Amino acid sequence: MSKKMQITPEELEQAYQKLLQETETAGYHLNPDLEFTKDLIESLLINEARYGYQACPCRLASGNKEEDLDIICPCDYRDPDLTEHAACYCALYVSGKIHKGEAKAKPIPERRPGREERLKKMTANSNSGEINNLAYPVWRCKVCGYLSARNEPPEVCPICKAEKERFERFL
Repeated sequence: MSKKMQITPEELEQAYQKLLQETETAGYHLNPDLEFTKDLIESLLINEARYGYQACPCRLASGNKEEDLDIICPCDYRDPDLTEHAACYCALYVSGKIHKGEAKAKPIPERRPGREERLKKMTANSNSGEINNLAYPVWRCKVCGYLSARNEPPEVCPICKAEKERFERFL
């Protein structure tokens, strides 16, 4: 029988404040529903104690860090989910409109591929040293030079706060 991990209110508040500061500094937003957000952060802390890393609380982690790299928060799917659906899969991260209360987070489809597909991709990526074999296009902020590998440029540059239209396709 396993014991439920207990996170103190002080630990939770400290983790929340740290994540809030990091998130806002990087141009992202946390879900404005404080209770919901703190429940997710508590789950991240529990996963960190359990696995040694903060696996997404809304996905089943394997316990193998290399296999779970794509779901360590913030997961690889956060930015495409924000672009397409205005929230990440677990709705910890949300768009500016949701953050301001102008829209609500809605359930979104899971974009994480199955285990077999992920393992094939991991093997293919480790055997290829070619820059042309990138999984995502690389976007460059024309203001500060920040590089971001994803399908679309970020809503706001996490470094200089330039808007999305100030990015150009780099690779």
